Amino acid sequence: MKVMVLDIGGTNIKLCTTSRAEPLKIPSGITMTPKKMVKAVLAAVGDERFDAVSIGYPGPVVNGKCLRDPFNLGKGWVGFDFRKAFGCPVKIINDAAMQALGSYRGRRMLFLGLGTGLGSALIVDGVIEPLELAHLPYKKGKTFEQYVGEEALKRRGKKKWIKSVFDVVSQLKNAVQADYVVLGGGNTRLLEVLPPDTIRGSNKNACKGGFRLWRSETRRARNQR
Repeated sequence: MKVMVLDIGGTNIKLCTTSRAEPLKIPSGITMTPKKMVKAVLAAVGDERFDAVSIGYPGPVVNGKCLRDPFNLGKGWVGFDFRKAFGCPVKIINDAAMQALGSYRGRRMLFLGLGTGLGSALIVDGVIEPLELAHLPYKKGKTFEQYVGEEALKRRGKKKWIKSVFDVVSQLKNAVQADYVVLGGGNTRLLEVLPPDTIRGSNKNACKGGFRLWRSETRRARNQR
């Protein structure tokens, strides 16, 4: 079963396939609509065809449906027919949840993505639950994201930001009773030392998570050969 994985971000769309050793990056940005994305992706893969597509979406997803347009991309994502556009089955999942799935090592895991905002997902005994922790109240009338997101890093400086990251990781880990935390996202590189019971994630795990979404179907296809 040939699977294509799209990890959609505000700067780039990372494209992974079962036949590519390294992800391909496609520039995105505020004018990137789903129609433009599909056109750019199909142009990038050329004549290569796929049995299925996984999409990591930068926003809330319920029952495989996008609930709102991303803040840092164009309009038209909600209600867009990706299956028709790609001509094959498509599974859509929150981008943090997809990276969490690729990072999972068993038991009860909390994933936190330190990027532009704060992505989050929980996996318990193999069952994934996307979370929206970023905008919950934290302290002084501000949210978790306002203390550990990109803007907080620029506004408060690296030292205070790191202190907040340690506190936020501790609070959220205890709140969901996680056995361990995986920290992903680009700003994780700024942490020379990680909080207790924490593992450093990798952006490559997003692609791994996208492939894992189709794992049962892949096994079924192999058994039918």
